[in-house]
Amino acid sequence: MRVLLVEDDPMLGEGIVAGLRQAAYSVDWVTNGQAGLDALRAEQFSAAVLDLGLPRLPGLDLLRRIRLDKIDIPVLILTARDTLSDVVAGLDSGADDYMIKPFDLDELSARLRALIRRAAGVAASVIEHAGLRLDQVSRRVDYRGKSVSLSPREFVLLEELLLNAGRALTRARLLEALYPWGSEIESNALEVHVHHLRRKLSPELIRTVRGVGYLIPK
Repeated sequence: MRVLLVEDDPMLGEGIVAGLRQAAYSVDWVTNGQAGLDALRAEQFSAAVLDLGLPRLPGLDLLRRIRLDKIDIPVLILTARDTLSDVVAGLDSGADDYMIKPFDLDELSARLRALIRRAAGVAASVIEHAGLRLDQVSRRVDYRGKSVSLSPREFVLLEELLLNAGRALTRARLLEALYPWGSEIESNALEVHVHHLRRKLSPELIRTVRGVGYLIPK
């Protein structure tokens, strides 16, 4: 799952990026509101985490622009502004959740998982499909009652496909979910991950959609 972080504090930003990547998110980080708007207009993310006190374009203005542009993405505000009026303003401007600094990284990760699930129309943290059981919290995968060991990127790829079951996801979309900006990516990296998932689970589980990418049938 790919997340955009818009945070101008270097130390805090580095900590959030490290923590979310450890939780298997693909995280891209920008340090001002205008860069955040440009990124969201140009690329696709599963969720965005926004500070409010941002240079160039304040967080609430960024949020309003996102919604005016009809960018349909879950947005979590992460800020030190803790008054009730701040919370109300953030939510009324289009935020889906609001967290106050200081915060716990595990809670941030869990809230993002919940937002992304709801956006995909999935209520529970355990996704079950065609004999497959994926637990987003424990990061455990079972297939037909047997535990299956997946690499972190194989898990993320399977999770992304399951959250979008029935929809063909492009190669670019899947690579963005797996790798943040600046990563060195082998030309056949996605195909290798798909091959491993098919071998470990079932050859019929993931279908190739010619000229588009891959999908798990609903």
